Amino acid sequence: MCDRDGTFFRNFSRRSFLKSSVAGAAATIALPASLAGLLAPTAARAANTTIKATHGSGFCNMGIFLAKERELTKADGVDLEFVVTPSNTEITTMFGAGLVDMSMIPYSNFLTLYDAGAPVKIVAGGGVEGCIIVAKEGINSAADLKGKTFGTFQADTLEVLPYDYLKKAGLSFKDVEIKYLDTSPELAQAFMAGAIDAICHIEPYASQCVLGRKGATVLSNGTDVYGKGYSDCVLAVRTPLLESNPAAVKAVIKALFVAQSQAEADKSAALKDTVGKYYKTSMEAAIDASSKQPIVVDQRSQTQFIIDRGNSMKELGYVKKLPNQGAFDWSLMEAVIAENKALYDGLKLKSV
Repeated sequence: MCDRDGTFFRNFSRRSFLKSSVAGAAATIALPASLAGLLAPTAARAANTTIKATHGSGFCNMGIFLAKERELTKADGVDLEFVVTPSNTEITTMFGAGLVDMSMIPYSNFLTLYDAGAPVKIVAGGGVEGCIIVAKEGINSAADLKGKTFGTFQADTLEVLPYDYLKKAGLSFKDVEIKYLDTSPELAQAFMAGAIDAICHIEPYASQCVLGRKGATVLSNGTDVYGKGYSDCVLAVRTPLLESNPAAVKAVIKALFVAQSQAEADKSAALKDTVGKYYKTSMEAAIDASSKQPIVVDQRSQTQFIIDRGNSMKELGYVKKLPNQGAFDWSLMEAVIAENKALYDGLKLKSV
């Protein structure tokens, strides 16, 4: 779910996606020179550490965007540096190859790496809900999608939700024509221009699509399939960094909690700092979408949900085995909570 350049209506294959993801997990990757220069290995230190991170483009990334823009990690001696990638596949591959230290990543993309044996762990949450199926006028149910074109991203939570949505209705991807696109703005623009009948998108782009195409309707916001508070993006970290510099990881997790607190207290200021630079949408659409995909750093309650989504990922052909508790390490987040009780207690959204 990241802004990326590519070919409109690009038809990926799961074979090619898995090939690149596994290559990343094995640290075998050829990078353009322009990217390679940005990705020199960073030594892990207890203080004055630079952490390289990748991110997506949805509201589930707002916490890490605010952490970067407001320099919320610097008080703990950590400099957060974003590495911009051309596609979602590159985010997964670079993280799996160890070319970045951490990633705010859809849980689904994380599962492809974990399945491939990459040394990565989920250590905190990013955002919840906000995966939304939007359809053109005249499509009012899953049954109405039969024979229609459906746009999404590959191995993304935005592919898993429509898969589960159709399955719940007794349908499958064979009943629709799936189109894999490359960027969040591109997916939104394709729908608003009438080139695709339906899409699954994140916020704020889903709201932009509803506002931008006359008669568009929301078929699902995910809660009808998963229930309230379902996970979308998570903060995943390379195991070597967890072991060599847990203090730096804790600094980022703490910054995410601070960002969540600040966004909950003043959403307008948070939008002002992120719309335009990170979110390619109007302020009107962003305001409308802001409550639909909130920051939730403490996603311990979503552990089993993410594990269960492994079934869909396996059926889609992205993983060979189901994930387990070994994919998670909540210990550093729990330490941050214990050390910042007032901050944590003041949050509106967290695991219960």
